[in-house]
Amino acid sequence: MSTVGIIGAGNIGTNVARAAIAAGHDVVIANSRGPETLKDLIAELGEEHAKAATVDSAARQGDFVLIAIPLHAIEKLPKEPLEDTVVLDANNYYPQRDGRIPALDTNVSTTSELLQKHLPHSHVVKSFNHIYAKDIPAHGLPAGHEDRRALAIAGADPGAKQVVTEFLDTLGYDAVDLGPLSESWRIERDTPGYGPRMTADELREALASTERVQQT
Repeated sequence: MSTVGIIGAGNIGTNVARAAIAAGHDVVIANSRGPETLKDLIAELGEEHAKAATVDSAARQGDFVLIAIPLHAIEKLPKEPLEDTVVLDANNYYPQRDGRIPALDTNVSTTSELLQKHLPHSHVVKSFNHIYAKDIPAHGLPAGHEDRRALAIAGADPGAKQVVTEFLDTLGYDAVDLGPLSESWRIERDTPGYGPRMTADELREALASTERVQQT
């Protein structure tokens, strides 16, 4: 199994950690306040498979790294420790939290393209942004189950997407490939696929029928 680096100890980060450990992975988790603030979380997750670290250390130790921090904070992410690393992007754009971002308001970019621009030497893959945090450890099912939930991914690097697909499979999810990061708008907030539980076929149908609107 893998060591999953997690940057961000909010709802998404902690629930991915729970699901990953249940599936047999180790996790190294970081937040902006320092590893000493994560003692209770590590005690809950179990010190055998989880440890707290600085952001730089979590980035270096992970076989791949989940970014689960507010969108407005991505420019603070260190670049060098994430070079040539598969980076899972769980970001969504909430103007009331992140401030207005013209490139997103006018559909010039997607949130994942902004992260890829900040991390030009990383392999960014959109993932985990359209499932409610509490459902991440709860909705996984064995491969082949007729009700198995699917999660959308997008990215430029086929090898990186394969890494994420295999990781999702260990957690009990199918992956639906959207294509490049420029197509990840199809699963951003307020789209049909954002939130509801769907099988792979249902998610593909929802994604195909999604229309792009300006952000509000």
